[in-house]
Amino acid sequence: MPIQTACLRRIPFILSAFCESKGFMDTHCTDSAIFFQVFDMVDIGLVILDRDLKVRHWNRWMELHSGVRADQIVGSYVFDFFPNLKRPRFLNNCKAVLTFGNFCFFSQKLHHYLFPFRPISTFDSEFKNMQQSCTMGPLRNSEGGIDYIFIAVHDVTESVNFERKLVALNMIDALTGINNRRSLESHLKDEVDRYKRYGRPLSLIMFDIDHFKDINDTHGHQCGDFILQEIAVIIQRSIRTEDILGRYGGEEFCCLLPETPLASAAVLAERFREKIAKTTFNYACADISVTISLGVSSMTQEVVSAEMLLKKADEGLYRAKNAGRNKTVVQA
Repeated sequence: MPIQTACLRRIPFILSAFCESKGFMDTHCTDSAIFFQVFDMVDIGLVILDRDLKVRHWNRWMELHSGVRADQIVGSYVFDFFPNLKRPRFLNNCKAVLTFGNFCFFSQKLHHYLFPFRPISTFDSEFKNMQQSCTMGPLRNSEGGIDYIFIAVHDVTESVNFERKLVALNMIDALTGINNRRSLESHLKDEVDRYKRYGRPLSLIMFDIDHFKDINDTHGHQCGDFILQEIAVIIQRSIRTEDILGRYGGEEFCCLLPETPLASAAVLAERFREKIAKTTFNYACADISVTISLGVSSMTQEVVSAEMLLKKADEGLYRAKNAGRNKTVVQA
């Protein structure tokens, strides 16, 4: 963890200790004046609420990101400006802090945010609101009683964006832009689990490009990459949003079809085969025709696992190859 981040995360506990020893509301105290300058300079949001949940302090960071000035909100109930906070979890946590002196945490993964602020930068961000990790804790007086609650707000939007991009990169095939094998297997497991719960149809098409090695040997591997990309685009445009296309390895692809019985999957597989066979791929002024062979399988009382579903489709694909290629074989 970077030193700056670690220091910022210690601020709520430093604040608590300071208020316990100095008397938080003694604004005439030199130490308090110095502290409140720091309070307004730190790069996190700091809010102090009294026992009635009225705002007693609203630091500069909160002003900048909320658009609400301190002189507007101080003395008001926090719910007057942020009605989204008036929900059981927030209220129960406030009660726990005031009654027992607990520290409460609102993680971004569970709550996304407490205060609906706009992200600092909306460029290349999928979030409408700033993603926040928040800490709530007690502020005690010199006798140990709890007079106030503090809320520390950390903007974690950038790190969450980065984390999601890393996850996406780990699940997307770099060449074709569709699901990679890891992602495909994860989706397959989820869909098989759903099939076992609800018994809804689930089918799988496995296909690969016929004589792909000859394409690489004749036209070069860059041409082979081009063919893989173009086929991925053609198939992706031929399926529904809920269908899942992935590159299983090399020139082999799988298309997972939720809510699709075997007969319908076979019709779709034939459509794939015909579209590819009728397409002429132009690369470096050369017209190239390719075909695909396909195997189709479906979950049944006998096919009861993801491994069996893949195995059945693979067997169909193997039979299609042995039957002369450019064929669809349904493996019931």
